[in-house]
Amino acid sequence: MTSTTNVPFDQPGRRSDRRGFLRGDRVSLSEGLNGHRNALGVLRLILASMVIFSHAFPTGGWGEDPSKGWTNGQETIGGFAVIGFFAISGYLIAKSGASADILQFLWRRGLRIFPAFWAVLCVGALIVGPIAWRMSGNGLRDYIGSGPIMYIFQNADLSIRQWGVYDVFQTTTPYGRTVGYSVFNGSLWTLALEWGCYLLVAALLVLGVLRHRRWVVPALAGAFWVLSIVNSLAPQIVGMVAPALADPNKIKLTLVFLIGASFAVYSKRIPLNDLLGVAAGVVVVVTLLTVGWVQIGYPAFAYFVLWLAARLPKRVQWIGAKNDYSYGMYVYGFLVQQFTAFLGWNTLGYWPWVGLTILVTAGCAWLSWHGIEKRAMALKDWGPGRGIGWLAPRGGSAAVEPGPGRPVASNVESPTAKDTTS
Repeated sequence: MTSTTNVPFDQPGRRSDRRGFLRGDRVSLSEGLNGHRNALGVLRLILASMVIFSHAFPTGGWGEDPSKGWTNGQETIGGFAVIGFFAISGYLIAKSGASADILQFLWRRGLRIFPAFWAVLCVGALIVGPIAWRMSGNGLRDYIGSGPIMYIFQNADLSIRQWGVYDVFQTTTPYGRTVGYSVFNGSLWTLALEWGCYLLVAALLVLGVLRHRRWVVPALAGAFWVLSIVNSLAPQIVGMVAPALADPNKIKLTLVFLIGASFAVYSKRIPLNDLLGVAAGVVVVVTLLTVGWVQIGYPAFAYFVLWLAARLPKRVQWIGAKNDYSYGMYVYGFLVQQFTAFLGWNTLGYWPWVGLTILVTAGCAWLSWHGIEKRAMALKDWGPGRGIGWLAPRGGSAAVEPGPGRPVASNVESPTAKDTTS
């Protein structure tokens, strides 16, 4: 690495056409995704909406998402979207980790994830739940007690241990009747896995891997790639040898996160090439329709998403660049679908109902961002956000010697997108 700053996407001396395609010079992934000049925001918003489209089938009473049949049982539209989320997150979080110390990193990541997550738990347990309970002919006094409070506290650390409260939605929604118990928000389970990936990056940050031993990141990705093969051939072996990785989703989502992180740590060496981008898209389609989606399709999809973020026209890059509604869309989508199905809106038909749920979810996402997420992120440079030096005695020197887990004024790349990952 020879530079401390990213080169702007368009600059004097480089030729670019109206679509922003650079001609003549070699362009790196880091340059193409520099600053806010990318479409990562709009892509994440699209991915969050795809999850809603996918979940509409089981929550509306139309069974399993049919897209799984189109991919030989490999993936649904919702699963495809989650993979895209983790690929983008891996890239952005690794970039964020490389420019912060451990205290800053954990503080900022916690601010991004937990406040809005706690809010959606409260909305489900203290607003949606009581309304549905009362509309079902029950008294609110019966609802108050340990049920809704336990729902909030049982799930507060992102690990979903209690899916609903009492029997709310159990017999009054298609999804509840299918699974046989109360479920408020079936999308939240991925957040614990994402937080686990953040903690992995935190460990790599402390060990100095992100700055001095970058090869460890793709090596870890390779290890999880091997685990994915073993898990596909003999899943019982992984469960016996490493019980913590018995959940195949943990292997797959960590794998694609690490692929995105690998692209991040070598972003100045990886070319942003149109032929590679198109070829990656073709590989994604072929592996989805045939076989090899995880082992071959994941790396191709990670590159394709990042390439697409750099190549989409500038007129869409403003979407999500300042106000990131994608996290709110994701965490509120399932809850909105359950409640509107309880109200019977799903009887309007798949497309009208999905359209209405997206509108309602968008409203919830707007409130979540402007009321909670943006305000929480405004504290990212407060207290622990100042870094390890903040812990130094007030009367003493706040200087901290450079070392593993601390930022150094050398060749560390700055983050290439706004610090609003979910």
